[in-house]
Amino acid sequence: MTTVDRDQTHADAEQPRPAAGPRPLPLRVAAPLAVAAGLALLVAFPPYGVWPAAPVGVALLAAAAHRRRLRAGAGLGFLAGVALFAPLLAWTNLHTGYLPWVLLSLLQAGYLALLGAATAWVSPLADRARWRWAPLTGLLWVGQEALRDRTPFGGFPWGRLAFSQGDSPLLRLAALGGAPLVTFAVAVAGGLLVTAGWRRWNGDGWRSPRRWRPVAALAAGAVLVCASGLLVPVGRAGGGATATVAIVQGNVPRLGLDFNAQRQAVLNNHVDATLDLAARVAAGAQPRPDLVVWPENASDIDPLRNPTAGARISQAADTIGAPILVGAVLAGPEAGQVRNAGILWRPGTGPDMAQLYTKRHPVPFAEYVPLRDLARMVSKQVDRVRADFVPGSTPGVVRAGPVVLGDVICFEVAYDEVVRDTVTGGAQLLVVQTNNATFNVAEARQQLAMVRLRAVEHGRPALMASTVGVSGFVAPDGRVSDATGFNTREVVVRQVHLADGRTLATRVGLWPEVLLAGLAVAALVAAAVLRRRERVVPG
Repeated sequence: MTTVDRDQTHADAEQPRPAAGPRPLPLRVAAPLAVAAGLALLVAFPPYGVWPAAPVGVALLAAAAHRRRLRAGAGLGFLAGVALFAPLLAWTNLHTGYLPWVLLSLLQAGYLALLGAATAWVSPLADRARWRWAPLTGLLWVGQEALRDRTPFGGFPWGRLAFSQGDSPLLRLAALGGAPLVTFAVAVAGGLLVTAGWRRWNGDGWRSPRRWRPVAALAAGAVLVCASGLLVPVGRAGGGATATVAIVQGNVPRLGLDFNAQRQAVLNNHVDATLDLAARVAAGAQPRPDLVVWPENASDIDPLRNPTAGARISQAADTIGAPILVGAVLAGPEAGQVRNAGILWRPGTGPDMAQLYTKRHPVPFAEYVPLRDLARMVSKQVDRVRADFVPGSTPGVVRAGPVVLGDVICFEVAYDEVVRDTVTGGAQLLVVQTNNATFNVAEARQQLAMVRLRAVEHGRPALMASTVGVSGFVAPDGRVSDATGFNTREVVVRQVHLADGRTLATRVGLWPEVLLAGLAVAALVAAAVLRRRERVVPG
């Protein structure tokens, strides 16, 4: 062998060996990771409330779906979705049987299947520059939630990442960009975690100590993202005006779908609890409220048509000497239709028809039945909805003397635009009237978490008034006060500081979600372009 040959052989030996092609995690690892992702996301939500588990769940799903084929990514996302939504929505099967719960859980899991497929699709972008992984994860989560919040039949936003952050510093970001920005931050933190924890599955392992340096930096970055909310000022009340507000939780004779079989008893419970409050006010044990709030379904007897029901509500309003926001079921504009409404009942004069809010977003298959004949083939439970609730057309801005209310009813609190419209219409206090008698305490606490986000998002005090609990007040910084027990009769009275200003989130409205979801679409397109280029590159 010549000297030249020896030199060439030595040079060849020094060249790095071609790396194995990018590979996903083994399926035997990825599948359990996907299930663990769903379970981690689950425990972030009430009644568990372990909010740091949310970015961990995001990270596990991102790792499981990375570099997979689209079908495999979708399958892993679906596994995570079932693990999350089946237990999260278990309260839907308490009184309607298993089929509606199963169908709803599978439908919601389908959106996480789309997320898993999208995560797999953008893998080449993340592999080209690892720093992209975190923002890509955040964008895809916002895009998935934007779709799930609107489809089908108006969407079902339960289980948004933002609603798991009630005790997290990230909740404060809602004041800047609402629920979409909070979701984005949670998912970015998860993206940083998966970037830190990812290893190349080509046999290299973590042999070099230098590989731990970026891991530590990225993990620290995830912590900083979670702490970033502490920099956002929240909880600033408006011009100093106050109002004393009472929440009446009258309770029901029995829980379940037939709670309103004794409609007069439910109404009497709320009247009697208000009369008891009036007696304490007369005795000097309680301050006289400026406003009394009754929950959704406090009167399932139309008080505008039934003189006895109307007289009982008037008795309560006259005795307490304050207007009552009554949650009532009213006759609809046409025969066979009804309205889910909040109506202001004034002492001395009775119902104020100018201050009546009709629920704008009735719940499909619970308050109205789309495709009824087809739905009946799936479950005859749909016939429990004998009359369809018709939606209202105007925001729930109710002027009740010294305070302007932003009234939303039950599940409407989950929809960004429904709540925002009341604030831009002048609401100083957010009111959520709800009826949890057909569910359980877990559902009630999940709903209260949404109220907390809305209070921070719009810089408004808020309250939730439930027939059976949980009721309570929420400060503009998200803190809960005077929360009631479940399936009990309770009355809570509190002085609240009203707010008139607007947060940045209120001003910008839908635009943060539009921007982030648009960038998610752009990422999918960019991944398609990159994949096409890689296919045509020779060799």
